[in-house]
Amino acid sequence: MRITVWNENRHEKKNQVVADIYPEGIHGTIAKTLAENGFDVKTATLDEPEHGLTEDVLNETDVLFWWGHMAHHEVSDEIVNRVHKRVLEGMGLVVLHSGHFSKIFQKLMGTTCNLKWREADDRERLWVVDPSHPIAEGIGEYIELEKEEMYGEHFDIPAPDQLVFVSWFEGGEVFRSGCTYQRGNGKIFYFRPGHETYPTYHNKEIQKVLVNAAKWVSPSNRPYPTYGNAKPLEEISKK
Repeated sequence: MRITVWNENRHEKKNQVVADIYPEGIHGTIAKTLAENGFDVKTATLDEPEHGLTEDVLNETDVLFWWGHMAHHEVSDEIVNRVHKRVLEGMGLVVLHSGHFSKIFQKLMGTTCNLKWREADDRERLWVVDPSHPIAEGIGEYIELEKEEMYGEHFDIPAPDQLVFVSWFEGGEVFRSGCTYQRGNGKIFYFRPGHETYPTYHNKEIQKVLVNAAKWVSPSNRPYPTYGNAKPLEEISKK
């Protein structure tokens, strides 16, 4: 499986706290976890030509991870359309944390993706509400994070195809924090944890979810049946 981990890579350059937690960047930490689990992984960042997401890179990507926060508006619409096309063709997409407000996630959801938030070192408990789902494999009843940024409802997204995790925060808020969707031939997983000033992506259980998510959204994990003379979307899109 070929994975590309995309990250703005801005907080790491501007905030020493973030740089200390993620000296190789958030993308580097996520990529290392995935590579250690046998995946073929590359990274791409906002300030690279074409944001590192050239036609060739995307055509050779089975699963794209997306982390963005402070520079959503700087992402080129041309690149967003390019990623959108690849998702419809079958590329898997894992959107992390504040990537909920990215142009690509909003385009795929068709909504504002607004939510409530509070950065106050809240304890978060991510309850597994669908233990039979492959993304929750190897996870117990919940994942507990000592400190995280709070996201709260209402989360302006379409009803998920499947809801895997629901978060509870010590302030009393709840949040749909693990949501799956399908758009065209592509599978999408949105996963809430990952605020940049906390070591969330060093957490072994969070890492397990990322590995599971990569496997689940991968196009190799879902052969599509054809009916009669119908052709798969991949063939139609090449014409």
